[in-house]
Amino acid sequence: MMTSLSSLGHDERSARTVLSLVAAPNDPSTGRLLGRVGAVELLRLADADGAVPGLDQIAAAVWRERLHAVSSADTLATQMATFERQGLRVLIPGEKDWPVALNDLGARTPYALWTRGETALLAKPLADRITLTGARASTAYGDHMAIELASDLALSGRVVVAGGAFGIEAVAHQSALATGGRTIAVLAGGVDRAYPAGHADLFARIEQQGLLVSEVAPGVTPTRQRFLDRGRIMAALSSTTVIVEAGARSGSLRVANEAVKLGRAVGAVPGPVTSAASYGSNILIQDRRARLLTGSEDVLRLADEDKSNDHNAELSRAFRIAAACDRRTPDSRGL
Repeated sequence: MMTSLSSLGHDERSARTVLSLVAAPNDPSTGRLLGRVGAVELLRLADADGAVPGLDQIAAAVWRERLHAVSSADTLATQMATFERQGLRVLIPGEKDWPVALNDLGARTPYALWTRGETALLAKPLADRITLTGARASTAYGDHMAIELASDLALSGRVVVAGGAFGIEAVAHQSALATGGRTIAVLAGGVDRAYPAGHADLFARIEQQGLLVSEVAPGVTPTRQRFLDRGRIMAALSSTTVIVEAGARSGSLRVANEAVKLGRAVGAVPGPVTSAASYGSNILIQDRRARLLTGSEDVLRLADEDKSNDHNAELSRAFRIAAACDRRTPDSRGL
């Protein structure tokens, strides 16, 4: 008898693991359905022929076809067993080290996270994580600022979050690690693949002294879309996103825009107006989407301001929940 997707997802953890193997990341349709029915029921719906909540008949057929097109359920079962033997860890929402900050993404929240390293870094307070990103083709000026910022942040006990690209991100990881700090590398491919290959040693150091994390399954190669999708995770994981240096078309600008949409703090390091490598970061400042930063003191101040705002937001949320509960409670005089 052929294995079905739903037979592989017998509980929320295994079902989300399967989903991370077959579903496209950052898909609001799947995310909304997941939030509505849960992962176990979602896989059952994927195997069935009936109606899918929130989708018309044609959209449901296309959605099912996409989930089943990636790989056969039998192959998926083999892959899952292999990943378990390799000791690769999967985190899902609600588990101890799941970064609750990612839930702010709503329907775009990752189905699961694949990790290698110290997952406890994801459970730290939001203000303790700061994203540093910027140009791949960085200048000496950009590298200097990335070194200064990352080392100071690491010495202050903050966790540096970045991608694994050449340029600003690599310099940020290297500088933080050199000062004994912790870093999180958010990857666009599987955590078992070094991309770029030249960063294999760097990723090995990050695994030992920090964390490698990805929403896509092991073995998956990065694509342009996966790099774009990754931006929302880099923004959501941290209280503050810092653009150290970025050209007009730098992918790091997407991270900044995602942070703005989430209401996170954003800062940018100004650069020479004659430098193409600083055009994007200068525009962020000019458009007031980012605060002008001159050093690590500015970054820490921005992060701490966000921490205070986050605390006030939590209190406000708690009051709203309490008020909603009061409204739902039947008046005993009417019983």
